[in-house]
Amino acid sequence: MLDRTTLQGTELETSRTGPRKPDLLSVEDAKALDVRTMADLFKDHINPGQFHFMKLLGFHKVKVESAEGMYYTDQNGRKILDFFGGFGSLAHGHNHPRVLEARKRFQDEGRHEIAIAFLSQYASALAKNIAACSPGDLDMVFLGSTGSEAMEAAVKVAERASGRKNCKIVHAENSFHGKSKGVLSLTDSPLYQGDFKLVGNTYKVPFGDLDALKRVVENDSDIGVVVLETVQGGGGIVTAPTEYWQGVRALCDRHDVVWVADEVQCGYGRTGKFYAFEHHGVVPDVTALAKSLGAGKAPVGAMIARREIYMKAYGTPKTAMIHAQATFGGIGEACITAIEGLNVLYDEDLIGNSAETGAYLKKRLEALQEKYPKIIKEVRGQGLMVGLEFQDFSKTLPLALRPMVAMLDDKLKGSLSGFIGAALLRDYDVLVAFTEYNRNVIRLEPPLICDESHVDIFCDALDDLLGRGIVSIVKNFIQSQVS
Repeated sequence: MLDRTTLQGTELETSRTGPRKPDLLSVEDAKALDVRTMADLFKDHINPGQFHFMKLLGFHKVKVESAEGMYYTDQNGRKILDFFGGFGSLAHGHNHPRVLEARKRFQDEGRHEIAIAFLSQYASALAKNIAACSPGDLDMVFLGSTGSEAMEAAVKVAERASGRKNCKIVHAENSFHGKSKGVLSLTDSPLYQGDFKLVGNTYKVPFGDLDALKRVVENDSDIGVVVLETVQGGGGIVTAPTEYWQGVRALCDRHDVVWVADEVQCGYGRTGKFYAFEHHGVVPDVTALAKSLGAGKAPVGAMIARREIYMKAYGTPKTAMIHAQATFGGIGEACITAIEGLNVLYDEDLIGNSAETGAYLKKRLEALQEKYPKIIKEVRGQGLMVGLEFQDFSKTLPLALRPMVAMLDDKLKGSLSGFIGAALLRDYDVLVAFTEYNRNVIRLEPPLICDESHVDIFCDALDDLLGRGIVSIVKNFIQSQVS
């Protein structure tokens, strides 16, 4: 039997030793993973269903070894032109040198990351900078890590500021505002909403239809908030005219309704203005940014509200902590990354470049639409946020085949854009993205450092690919699946 002294020593030894270390991979192990092992780990521990679609597109064969500017470099040294841009997250391109240097200085100086108990000079400076970039009296900032978090904050501040006890919220058809539980209720997707129990105080109206919005707002005094993407990204890069946005502003003013503009994807210079709503001479009551706000190196999201709106919601000591920043909202290195990113955005005139290069991209794509009208249905968007919509599959085929295939057009939606996206990567080293709702659309959101030479590479590749004809594109896709 152990005496007390021996027992205490054993307990001390156990507490110092701790549990046995699991079979963990090191950073170097992770770096050295081959494509097959990466695929196995993804299927085993992340999302086997998603892997199915990556395999269809050929994306599962790529291991990114490095990235710089407009390009990824894979395990074979192949450079891949990035016209996907992480759904608009890479305004500055990959690994902008000024952003890297700012982050390195921060680390070398041993600066603080989490300082919840104290004021943070980095969070304060970033909030000031975001306010300086925002028009009107949009000047109160909530910092978070994602677009969903920023939009949750935006909807909550708007609902509280509306003053309605039974506040109802209007959103648009084909909207996407995030997948977290609150904003999922405003995301118009049966797939994403699944069987979750959602917030029930919502109305849905067609996007861009001012009369429909008027009817809803004027017939229900409980409506206190209107939430709209200025450009619908997931909906297929869909815009609305200036008259619509000016009508939204006037309608909300007339009925004391809070207007929330979701700029998570279309903001930060992507359309050729800092905010897309600036094209229309209006300012919302609340807006949200994310994506490129982190300069491609940090997850940063922000809600920006008019001071009057913010103070109505959280303006007293009693209400101030209802929706205060979370643990990682305003973390040091993320903030300095965003601070440097905003400075780069203006120092390098990336917003002006987005407008000019985006116009050139649309011009070249519209020329391809004229050349291939049976394949390309529409080119739309603004700046470097462009949607390329293809015709339904049957319309791209020889006349003899169309009647038989037309009955399958709905089921085949997205197949043509998938075939073309896969071929662009496989044969031309160009990466593009897709949209959630209109699956016939390829979305193009390259970094805002994109220039005309990059546009030419992409458009020349697309021209050559479409010149093969749809039957050849389909045959090549099928061959790629069995090879």
